[in-house]
Amino acid sequence: MVTGGRRVLPFGAGGLLIELDDLDAVLGLHAALAASAPNGVEELVPAARTVLVRFDPHRVPAQAVRAWVAATDAAASRTDADASEVILPTVYDGMDLAEAERWAALSPAQLVERHVKTPWRVAFTGFAPGFAYLVGEGWDLDIPRLDAPRTRVPAGSVALAAGFTGTYPRATPGGWRIVGTTTAPLFDPDAAAPALLTAGTRVRFRSERARVELPARPTAAGVTGAPALRVDAPGPLATIQDRGRPGAGAMGISVSGAADRRAASLANRLVGSAHTAAVVEILLGPFRATALADRWIAVTGGLGAFRIDGRNADPHRAVFWPAGSALEIGPLVTGLRAYLAVRGGIDVPRAAGSRATDTLAGLGPAPLAVGDELPTGGEIAGEVPPIDAVAWTAPGPGDVILEVAPGPRADWFARDAARALVEGAWHVSSAADRIGVRLEGPPLARIRAGELPSEAMVPGALQVPPDGRPVVLGVDGPVTGGYPVVAVATADSLGRLAQARPGTRVRIRTVG
Repeated sequence: MVTGGRRVLPFGAGGLLIELDDLDAVLGLHAALAASAPNGVEELVPAARTVLVRFDPHRVPAQAVRAWVAATDAAASRTDADASEVILPTVYDGMDLAEAERWAALSPAQLVERHVKTPWRVAFTGFAPGFAYLVGEGWDLDIPRLDAPRTRVPAGSVALAAGFTGTYPRATPGGWRIVGTTTAPLFDPDAAAPALLTAGTRVRFRSERARVELPARPTAAGVTGAPALRVDAPGPLATIQDRGRPGAGAMGISVSGAADRRAASLANRLVGSAHTAAVVEILLGPFRATALADRWIAVTGGLGAFRIDGRNADPHRAVFWPAGSALEIGPLVTGLRAYLAVRGGIDVPRAAGSRATDTLAGLGPAPLAVGDELPTGGEIAGEVPPIDAVAWTAPGPGDVILEVAPGPRADWFARDAARALVEGAWHVSSAADRIGVRLEGPPLARIRAGELPSEAMVPGALQVPPDGRPVVLGVDGPVTGGYPVVAVATADSLGRLAQARPGTRVRIRTVG
């Protein structure tokens, strides 16, 4: 659909993807939308040629959002002159700089001089929290990526690829050509504005002669409460999760949080904790811990062993856990993830506003390990409810119904792809984690080749790589991507999929 001269594409039940001609149009529209966003619009994420508008359809209808987008005048937004400018002191000591003549037809000195003299601007962020894609005025070097990505690119690296300059805020894998190291603090999860570089920011690189150590990251606000439990065995993976970090996609920060939000919320409700309180997300189990203080707890989600001091306890209800007693959860016999809520919530330091562990970005506390001692906090919503149990259907071994709304790139696929999506025999593959779930089944035939310029992604997006088999992005999924999205799973469906084991049959149903 074309609205106000822009192509407006559906992105699930609560999203619109605005497709524009170029980056200048993206930055202008993003700034104008940000200055006039109505209640109910939750997030604006710019990318190479698009702006994603995420909204709550219960607070503002899609038709009203479309009308607002059409009426917004990008020309009235801030100009480049209005944007802030950041100076990035950089030591040009990159491990790939010596080969500049081979892949840029310039000597290392010539490349550095040109890089320093070029006015840069942040196009968008993605890949990792605070990772900025910068475009340069007059920069026409299309630098090829490495044939094989490095397993570790050092934090602070300044690198080149595909017409962009990229800045690595933390050590991650990467395939860009490293030319230097910046000494600027690119990302501080404890700051009010965690990302130094955001869309539209003007950037200048300043050459430094000697390496300067990156400033130490400020210590996170410490936890003052006394430990309430000790982890004795975390199982395959146990993490701290809450409601995550919604609305931070423009800084390259994914939503994260509990993979099965309904189960986590129920666990908190059963012990009278606020819905925002942090819980322990347990993959399969067995998870074992010892109470260091008297606490009320609840276990929800996947079903398996649940014992206190060797005696069976009931899931999906509040249970008293006395100091000194041992707790065991799992191994699970149905479902994939269980949630342990402790009254008041798990009190660990926040990172970028949340206590959630993001397994892709490395934000938040590390996965739990033997000997970890966890305090509880004061996120109390009321008394422990005076009920024995609640109605709850635990995840079972049967089929998972995945409800999906239209995605923005359905026109990249053959006509029979929509039928194959809902009629195909899909199964959860072994490639399934908090980042995404690959579905095995009939390949969806594409009629357009190649990849998209990077554009925003959301949890639940069904990305389709060249082999035609969709990957359903999870709560820790990337903020941007280059594969077309054919559909978007609803939030409830994504929670159901998070409980599906490899081999589980998935039936896809369209809604909206």
